[in-house]
Amino acid sequence: MRLENTGIEDSIVDLRPLDHLTGKHAFIRAGQWDYERVTYDYKIGSQEKNVTYYIRIQGHAIEGDVDRGDAVIKLLTPLLGKHYYPHGVEYGEAENFPESLVERAHTLVSKVADEIQHYKK
Repeated sequence: MRLENTGIEDSIVDLRPLDHLTGKHAFIRAGQWDYERVTYDYKIGSQEKNVTYYIRIQGHAIEGDVDRGDAVIKLLTPLLGKHYYPHGVEYGEAENFPESLVERAHTLVSKVADEIQHYKK
């Protein structure tokens, strides 16, 4: 599910402050990057058996290189996904998400977006 109107989409920010701000809000990049893209995930446990939810913030380098740490990242519209063990994460609009989870996802992404405003290019 796309999380529209969070204020983060189309933001342009240097990789280092982006890594810091997302980490501060428990969004983890870990090994989820390549030379041109970054992905930050926030994991949310569930009472449902073998189900975990993820909020995903993604971006792509418009300048520089993620590997060298000098990239300038343009952020995309965040996603809310549902991980089905052992099959993977589904982000489709056909997925059903509890309204409280959608609200929480919007709040978490909006907090990151507010802080990114200070570092936008």
